[in-house]
Amino acid sequence: MKNRLKDRIALVTGASSGIGESTALALAEQGAKVAIAARRQDRLEQLAAKLAELGAEPLVLVADLASEVEAQRIVKETEAHYGRLDILINNAGVMYLEPVAEADLGRWRRMLELNVLSLIASSQAALAGMRARREGHIVNIASVAGRVANPNAAAYAATKFGVVGFSESLRREVYKDNIRVSVIEPGMVDTELREHVGHEASRRAVNARAGEMRQLQAEDIADTILFCVTRPDYVCINEVLMRPTDQER
Repeated sequence: MKNRLKDRIALVTGASSGIGESTALALAEQGAKVAIAARRQDRLEQLAAKLAELGAEPLVLVADLASEVEAQRIVKETEAHYGRLDILINNAGVMYLEPVAEADLGRWRRMLELNVLSLIASSQAALAGMRARREGHIVNIASVAGRVANPNAAAYAATKFGVVGFSESLRREVYKDNIRVSVIEPGMVDTELREHVGHEASRRAVNARAGEMRQLQAEDIADTILFCVTRPDYVCINEVLMRPTDQER
């Protein structure tokens, strides 16, 4: 089926690559108008050209989403441009892996700000409009690390456990307003996320582990998000935990 999201307004954060890019394209292919946000303007412009070909009337929003002010600004600009926001995909995030004893706390602080506080800020900014219209869908991207905490991933796991907890709490606050909240928890995905790992031994270890399995692709996560946001409005997919078949934990 085509045009399941005809004229719906979506905002995708972290859209310059990977899951965000694939999700923006998947939404556009189903008729949504799509705003895309990230730091890398050149990558956003390239994606915008593809979205325009699909009729998505893209809005490019260059922002450092580690700032809660920026996270709220992109929601407000999306609403001002299109008149409303129906679907918010909180995808922006980083993964910094290293032992607690050797941790760069500045790096971890930025991860907490981007992975958790930014997501909270953008969700908060979207609520007023969604409540006024009594409809809307917020999709938060967590990780299997929000279910299983591994060595050298303490802060990353803390952020993703936080996203899972926040999402369920938010859902219980807004379900009576007919607002849906979904959280997606992927396992190993073949994206550039692992390039962010600054601790060399941890980077080697996670890349070696990834090389041992058939990884999820960004399009797989996008398909799952699309499934969630195209259900009838009385159906809310609360949580999706998905791993590669080859991934044990």
